[in-house]
Amino acid sequence: MCVRRVIASAVIAVVASGCGTAPETPPSASPPPAASPSPRPAAMASSAVPVMTTPVTARTVPSPAVRFSDGWEITVYYTAVERFHDGEPVPVTGCPSLVCTSGGRDLGEFPADFVNAVREEGTGLTVSGRYLNWSYDVGFWLDSAPRASDGGVLVPFVSAAADTDVLPAGTAFTIADCGRPEDVTPAVCARLRAAAWRISDEFTPGLGGARHIDAYIGPETGPGFTDSEWFTTLAGARLLLG
Repeated sequence: MCVRRVIASAVIAVVASGCGTAPETPPSASPPPAASPSPRPAAMASSAVPVMTTPVTARTVPSPAVRFSDGWEITVYYTAVERFHDGEPVPVTGCPSLVCTSGGRDLGEFPADFVNAVREEGTGLTVSGRYLNWSYDVGFWLDSAPRASDGGVLVPFVSAAADTDVLPAGTAFTIADCGRPEDVTPAVCARLRAAAWRISDEFTPGLGGARHIDAYIGPETGPGFTDSEWFTTLAGARLLLG
């Protein structure tokens, strides 16, 4: 099951938020650099204590704390692609750009099933090359990219959503275990586990919850994407946080 995210900014609330083959994968985000080791000061000479002649070695600083966390539900969300939808055209109104003060402008007509997918996923790529994004508190707007709640661009196999009281923005994690094997194919599980995820998005209020993460996997790759192996829900997954 896929869910919608919440995105807010000072001017307007900004939200971000296929079939068969895996979505196109950009370079994975690099983990934050480890802290540089701190040298141990040399021993002080004293008339009462003999000076140590053994060389002083650098003290190793432990890596940032990491921890396993069990019992997570992981859903996925994606960017709907208009050319894979052929429903009856429906008019859409909203903001013609990311920053606007009135959300009642005519944005054009789009296939009804595409519009519904944008409401569910938060973002869609139109045949014109622009993105039709949606937020529960703003409605629709046209944009140059799929947006996350921090105002940045959603990155496939990097961006993820969670309630802020569950995992705050910026939290880094990997999926250590996909949970029940019947929920996901080995290939999809391996790809999800190989990714370095970071929380940069939020759920629409009421759609998140404790130990629930939504992982962004990029644009759908063909018609009927929600029937493909990629549209999955992991139950009882294990995370490596930090």
